[in-house]
Amino acid sequence: MADLYFSRASSVFVLHGNTYDLVPLGDVDADDRAPFGGIPEFLSEQLFGKWDLVLHYDLGRGLRAFAGRSEKRLKDMVALATRRIGDLSTVKNDPAIVFGVLDLFVRENIMAPADKQLSVAVIVSHASYLFPAGEPGRLSFSASGMAVTLLNWATSPHVKSMETAFVLIDERRSDMTDRITGNPYVSTIEVPMPDESARLAFIRDATTGGSADKWKTVSDYPPEQLAALGAGMSLNDLGVVITRALGGGQRLDAKLFKDTKKRLLERQCQGLLEFIEPKWKLDTVIGHDAAKQRLRDDAMLIARGALDSMPMGYLLCGPVGTGKSFMAMCAAGEIGIPCVMLKNFRSKYVGETEGNLERVLAMLRAMGPVLVVIDEADAALGDRDSDGDAGTSSRVFGMIAGRFCGCC
Repeated sequence: MADLYFSRASSVFVLHGNTYDLVPLGDVDADDRAPFGGIPEFLSEQLFGKWDLVLHYDLGRGLRAFAGRSEKRLKDMVALATRRIGDLSTVKNDPAIVFGVLDLFVRENIMAPADKQLSVAVIVSHASYLFPAGEPGRLSFSASGMAVTLLNWATSPHVKSMETAFVLIDERRSDMTDRITGNPYVSTIEVPMPDESARLAFIRDATTGGSADKWKTVSDYPPEQLAALGAGMSLNDLGVVITRALGGGQRLDAKLFKDTKKRLLERQCQGLLEFIEPKWKLDTVIGHDAAKQRLRDDAMLIARGALDSMPMGYLLCGPVGTGKSFMAMCAAGEIGIPCVMLKNFRSKYVGETEGNLERVLAMLRAMGPVLVVIDEADAALGDRDSDGDAGTSSRVFGMIAGRFCGCC
């Protein structure tokens, strides 16, 4: 965001992906703990920490000044907003009215003398409720008007020349209209799942101080091992595991961690993935010697860490009842990496299918080496030439072909 903003490439940003997770807000404090918070707090304190005014808007709480954890800065912002915009508490929580107030303020700020111009950031959470996906002609008049206002800000050279930024936050990019997310003047940035170093920093923070000695007595895993095993988990979910171990009276052993991680990841994927524990290996399969040898060879490549030599995936084809799914399960047991079953992610609602697949792909990338079984793939994925469903099947096929590794 900083690179795009300071290069004047964009002043409007869309953040999507892992937007509900915790992020570090600053350096460690006197108690050797690092504060964590949400993305709006991070933006307000870090990226826009020295700006004059930060405004936050969502449908639940309306328009308000937003300063993170600093009470003094918040009081200064409220006073400044009252002088330049008006009493925000009296602004009706109607999106069309709010965007009208913001547009008037932006125009007045542009026309103000240079020494009176303010550096302003506007953060909008749950943006898909304001700019939902759909055909432009089917959007409500107010939604269309707000989208046009936002695009006017994005394309205005006057806005780009000032210290002014607009940040839309939503978990799924596909839930927002592509008139905004696909506009060349709007920068769309995916917030990734935490990597191992981020997980380790969070675990160390949660188990330091008075919890350090207790952690050794309630867990089989030191922080370094737990960070490695927590691949694919958000910091929120890791916090659940740690809190349960410290206060639940049950030791965090292999079984408890496996069951808890499985439950949390399936919940995070909203039931779109099912974790599988293979009971068999390829020795259980009768026949298919060439296919079994190929899978065993690839298992050895994974064991050596030669992932670049692995194929993008496997296509097991044949008539019904010939053991395709069974061989996939046995291959998972042979390879020895996590195995998941991709469940039905298709939906009748516009954009929902692509949004579901985006969520799944983000999770799988964060998990690292993982074997994904897609049963009845011809029905689930479609192909490039599929028509009759507004292009959904071709888009799904392209997402799988371009970003999915290790699928059966």
